[in-house]
Amino acid sequence: MNKPWRRSRRVWLVAALIGSAAVSVSAANFLRDFLDSENPVKRGYAIVPAGVVLNLADKDRQLVGLGSYVVNTSGCVDCHSHPTYSPGGDPFKGEPERLNAEEYLSGGRQFGPTITSANITPDNAGRPAGLTRREFIQMMRTGHNPKDPPGTIVQVMPWPVYGKKTELELTAMYEYLRAIPSLPDNTHPGP
Repeated sequence: MNKPWRRSRRVWLVAALIGSAAVSVSAANFLRDFLDSENPVKRGYAIVPAGVVLNLADKDRQLVGLGSYVVNTSGCVDCHSHPTYSPGGDPFKGEPERLNAEEYLSGGRQFGPTITSANITPDNAGRPAGLTRREFIQMMRTGHNPKDPPGTIVQVMPWPVYGKKTELELTAMYEYLRAIPSLPDNTHPGP
């Protein structure tokens, strides 16, 4: 008498295990795809502005991608590129977004009569804004540019906000800035 019941119980248990495994595989695939789509390194490479060619020689590719994500989603472009958008590429005018690759991060945004954002592209030695990584991180944390006299604090730039970023994020920003093209100071400064 108990054999048919045991057999149906086993069949049910096997079916439940197979169904559970299928759901687990499906959930794992969904989670993998979701995490892959949310990967900031991958996203960072996807949002490098069109026309900006990265030099990845001797660079940490993971840091470059993460740095692109941080730089391109944190407002750096708005202040350190003038104009921010190429003609016909201003999303605030309902146009498809196209960043100004020709003057990307070369500075030139003016804040009043005396403050102009710095060119943060690499110098001839490959250092963003002419700073070493240590100097860059210190400036982002303290607001003091080591090129300025002691006690001088960078104005306008939201260094108190950037200073809260992790060491990894600031290092990634620096690595990305090392990878972008070196440009002369912006020739079209303006508000």
